[in-house]
Amino acid sequence: MKDKNDQTDNSINASGVTQDSFQTSGQSSSGMSSAGQQGSTQMRPARMGSARVSSKRMSASHVQDLTLISLCASLMAVCSWISVPAAVPFTLQTFGVFLTVGLLGGRRGSMAIALYLALGAAGLPVFAGFAGGIAYMMGPTGGYIVGFLLSALLMWLIESLLGKSMPVLIASMAAGLIICYAFGTAWFMTVYTGNTGEAGLAAAFGWCVLPYVIPDLIKILLAAAACRRLRPVLAFL
Repeated sequence: MKDKNDQTDNSINASGVTQDSFQTSGQSSSGMSSAGQQGSTQMRPARMGSARVSSKRMSASHVQDLTLISLCASLMAVCSWISVPAAVPFTLQTFGVFLTVGLLGGRRGSMAIALYLALGAAGLPVFAGFAGGIAYMMGPTGGYIVGFLLSALLMWLIESLLGKSMPVLIASMAAGLIICYAFGTAWFMTVYTGNTGEAGLAAAFGWCVLPYVIPDLIKILLAAAACRRLRPVLAFL
């Protein structure tokens, strides 16, 4: 009987030890779980804070882009109003176009020119001679105005392929001028023929392109020089 009682006591003690070990392990696991929950709770505000900072930076960047685009659209309007007296008077309109794309880059520059055209189409007097409206844009010389956007898009393409170095910028300006001449002259011949009479390529080139080639080349060089000086300033904005 005594041996049986001893065995029973031993089994009870063993079961007590087992229960204590289960309780200890349960406490430790619950402690680890609560610690993990606290850690994850502490990480959530940090993640939310970084997301808010990123969102604020994106918003500030968008505001900056819209501001620069609006300013350059206004600059093109001012350049259009400036008439330089010469044998054939010319404006600084193309200078404003090339300066805009050179400073803002192809994407934002194209947006600025699109905004400029939209303002003119809405009737605001943003074109040469304080002209504006759809009727003016659809006139014989309207193709050269629409060609500004084609110039910007071509400059954007060249920039994306070859980079933003100064030689590439000058070459892209020259290419943009050529496509503007080509589109504008084709537009002029079409509208002039429909309204007045047939106009040959040589006549259209002599009226609309040849007198402006040298002034436009000078404007390209001036725009490139201005971009070289002003690009470092915009880099800090």
